[in-house]
Amino acid sequence: MFFETHDGTRLSYEEYGEGRPVVFVNSAMLNTGMWEYQIPFFAERGYRCLTFDRRGHGRSDRPSGGYDIDSLADDLAAFLEHLDLRDVILVGHSTGGTEIARYLARHGEDRVQRVAFVSAILPYLRLTGDNPEGIPQELFDGMIAMIRADRPKWLAMQSQLFFATQLGNDVHPATIDWMIRMCLDATHWAVLEVQKTIYHADNREALRNITVPALVIHGDADFSAPVEITGRRTAALVPGAVYKEYPAAGHGLFVSHKDRLNDDLLEFFKS
Repeated sequence: MFFETHDGTRLSYEEYGEGRPVVFVNSAMLNTGMWEYQIPFFAERGYRCLTFDRRGHGRSDRPSGGYDIDSLADDLAAFLEHLDLRDVILVGHSTGGTEIARYLARHGEDRVQRVAFVSAILPYLRLTGDNPEGIPQELFDGMIAMIRADRPKWLAMQSQLFFATQLGNDVHPATIDWMIRMCLDATHWAVLEVQKTIYHADNREALRNITVPALVIHGDADFSAPVEITGRRTAALVPGAVYKEYPAAGHGLFVSHKDRLNDDLLEFFKS
């Protein structure tokens, strides 16, 4: 199935189950397949589970533009409007959390019942005078240079850190290979553009203005989004947020800690 966004881009989406709608917003590079361990779990428990491929990812159109944070947030808005979804639970992993925060800032909370930020890249990554906790530009530029030079090699090098397997998390090599292939399915252009967007997106004010119930989940061994820069600061900024920090969990906790994550999300949905 497809829907059309604000600029005419066609994005692919999937829908399973019936009940209160839960929209899962993907990480950068990954597509709807990343929710393999979440969507069946929640669809079987009475939730209508929906997710879509970001532009440049999966089966969606692959335009050259529209990768700025406002456009990506507007893509999420177009999806909710296309299906006229209301009382929605939004669950965003990594970049998906960034897009949810900007969506709320641009489009309000009228359609949203609650939000969950999972390993979200929030509130602001770039090191600036008023964001001393951020990451220096030269470190970010070095990562971009490695992605440009040899994306498959870079993904292979990151894979163990992504799941923090060095800390004993049991993720099978076949699962890691599946995730790498999913990442490589995104266009190189989209990957580079979205990484730049994430680094420069300042969502501090957006988080301060959230009024719906919010859950923040983060691993304390997250290499991609270090918890002291992202998860803990996000929880401190969102009024009344529930914060859960997973020991020895990396960025890919939706796989490595899937059972705990599903239980915590279900408890939050029902609370």
